[in-house]
Amino acid sequence: MNITEPSLRGRALPWSAAVWREYGYLWAQLLLCPFAFTYTTLAVSLGASLLVTVVGLFVLGGLVLGARGWGTLYRSLDASLLGSPVAEPPAFVRPRGFWRSLGAMTTDRTGWRALLYMFVTFPLILVAFVISTVWLAVGAGGLTYWFWWRFLPYQTMRDGTRHHGYSIVAGAWYWFADTPFRAFLMVFPGLAFLFMWAPLTRGFTNLLAALGRGLLGPTAGSVRVAELRRQRAAAVEDADAKLRRLERDLHDGTQARLVNIAMQLGEAREALDGNQGEAASLVTAAHTGTKQALTELRDIVRGIHPPALDAGLGVALKTLGARSTVPVNTEIDGRVDALRLDPAISSIAYYAVAELLANVAKHAHATHVVVSATSYTDDRGAERLRLWVSDNGRGGAAVLDGTPGVGGTGLASLRERIAAVDGTLGITSPAGGPTAIDITLPTTMKER
Repeated sequence: MNITEPSLRGRALPWSAAVWREYGYLWAQLLLCPFAFTYTTLAVSLGASLLVTVVGLFVLGGLVLGARGWGTLYRSLDASLLGSPVAEPPAFVRPRGFWRSLGAMTTDRTGWRALLYMFVTFPLILVAFVISTVWLAVGAGGLTYWFWWRFLPYQTMRDGTRHHGYSIVAGAWYWFADTPFRAFLMVFPGLAFLFMWAPLTRGFTNLLAALGRGLLGPTAGSVRVAELRRQRAAAVEDADAKLRRLERDLHDGTQARLVNIAMQLGEAREALDGNQGEAASLVTAAHTGTKQALTELRDIVRGIHPPALDAGLGVALKTLGARSTVPVNTEIDGRVDALRLDPAISSIAYYAVAELLANVAKHAHATHVVVSATSYTDDRGAERLRLWVSDNGRGGAAVLDGTPGVGGTGLASLRERIAAVDGTLGITSPAGGPTAIDITLPTTMKER
């Protein structure tokens, strides 16, 4: 999401519509802050007083979760009046179990951060509104002083003279802006205050917007947790789809073929007592069906765990390259076979390269592919596997999420599968080529 910073909305000038929206933002914050501060005080004081009881914990948890609604309100104000949208934090996920649910409610970081925002901004809003309004009033008063100064009451000085209007008095010396010329001079300090009012108001709203982004937006940890939950759900759905497809293949294909073979063998046994030629024909058909069923079973088993992986990932990738219809140059680092890869990681790496080679054969119109596998140590000291698949095809490969029937959804599924184990997939594929796919994977599931 591209966030428009308040400081980038142009220069702060008194006649700027953005500055007046910011002043309106201060008004809106001023109207909300007494209620928000009261809510914060109630949540803390009532929760603390009832903390020793289970009911009190539920009250505190409810008030903390309720602060999420306040955060949504303030984010909408920032987006609509300041042009500074704040990303929505992940939704609250209620865990199973009474005590776990109660603990999640009372320790919800998003709710507590919203309460902190309402507490911190209360004095800031009061100061910002008062200063901004005083500067605006003084500026507007100076600009219009020429009109209304005549209606001010007279003052009698020590020398008996009477004056009215704006005055500066220092002991026996005094100065009154009570002539047309002096009234005209008051326009200049009025302009000065107005030109100070605009950046002053913008400075306060910039500070409030920064607090909103820091306290009302998602934290890096919460984004990571939400992403892991999404990836886990995607991985579970992918596994369920594969199991259903496997069940369908076994039921509709191999099982039906084996039933047919059993029937043919039964008919052959009955025919042995009579026509031996017909029996031989039935046995031949059964033999052919048996070989076809075995081939299907091998394909299904290979889909569950490729036999080539038993000899190591390097050998499996070379086997994939040899089977490809497009010439493949396979470059395997000697350290790859020395890695202790989890079977799940090996399978993901194998199927990722297999799918990418299939995509090249179908869509790329390439004449040459390079597949390389290396290992490296990341900044945390963990060993990681890196796969690189590049071709000299027409390019234009892209990840198109959730668009059935459109090219690129295969890459989206592949990215989801890789991300589910904390891996990454990068694509460089300009129109006209070449295309390069960069995949990094952990060596073990424990690294997650």
